[in-house]
Amino acid sequence: MAKREAYTSEQQSVRVLKVGERVRHILSELLARQEVHDETVSAANISVTEVRMTPDLRNATAYVKPLLGKDEGEIVKALRQNTAFLQREVAKRLGLKFAPKLKFRPDESFEEADRIEALLRDPKVARDLDD
Repeated sequence: MAKREAYTSEQQSVRVLKVGERVRHILSELLARQEVHDETVSAANISVTEVRMTPDLRNATAYVKPLLGKDEGEIVKALRQNTAFLQREVAKRLGLKFAPKLKFRPDESFEEADRIEALLRDPKVARDLDD
């Protein structure tokens, strides 16, 4: 019986990040090549900005952003409807023992960055920063 390798927490977290990045690349490739047979998904240019994996690598949350932010809700809904196909393709290309279950969420980090930028431009804040 083969002994199971013990990973340190640092090695485990690096592995989680690497697998997440591989999943992001696979999803991006599938979407760029329009391999998803859905009119809503095929008609849009969708960017997969980040994939966060759980430590056990069984669940992945993919954050997506359509180009120019148009119809974000519809696109996320269409991706959720095509989750089974995308999971199957990711599993084939990833080569892990377990295929991660995918969840799709809109990426709101751009809106958050805009909100922070607006706060920093506020005259009251600018006055405090000048001191």
